[in-house]
Amino acid sequence: MEIRRGRGYVYDIQYHIVWCVKYRKNLLVNNISKRLKEIITDQSFAHGFNIIEMETDLDHIHMLIECSPQHYIPNILKALKGNSARFLFKEFPQLKNSLWGGHLWNPSYFVCTVSDRTEEQIKKYIHDQPTKERKRGRPLH
Repeated sequence: MEIRRGRGYVYDIQYHIVWCVKYRKNLLVNNISKRLKEIITDQSFAHGFNIIEMETDLDHIHMLIECSPQHYIPNILKALKGNSARFLFKEFPQLKNSLWGGHLWNPSYFVCTVSDRTEEQIKKYIHDQPTKERKRGRPLH
């Protein structure tokens, strides 16, 4: 963790964030997972926060982000979930066949603050996210 400075403040803020695909459908596979990570990375630059670690599993995504005190987590998540769903539905229209109601993401999410004592554990946990079957490249049903 690194102490950063802003105009009139000093900070070190990290969050572990997780959200799931609607109905916990196993949709984050192959090119979809890869494209999701690209979209989220682009959005992080646009919204001015850093992604320290990010990984998907079949039905959810984990991120460790670093941001300034001006960032409001609900706004970050709204932008990430909304923009990623829009781009993924446009590029992978077959996703809608598995979902009803036109929503890719479950509306809820998990967020917790990260301390310098837990940062390495959370990085490893996120890095190790894909299931054993997915790491082996087995086809999904």
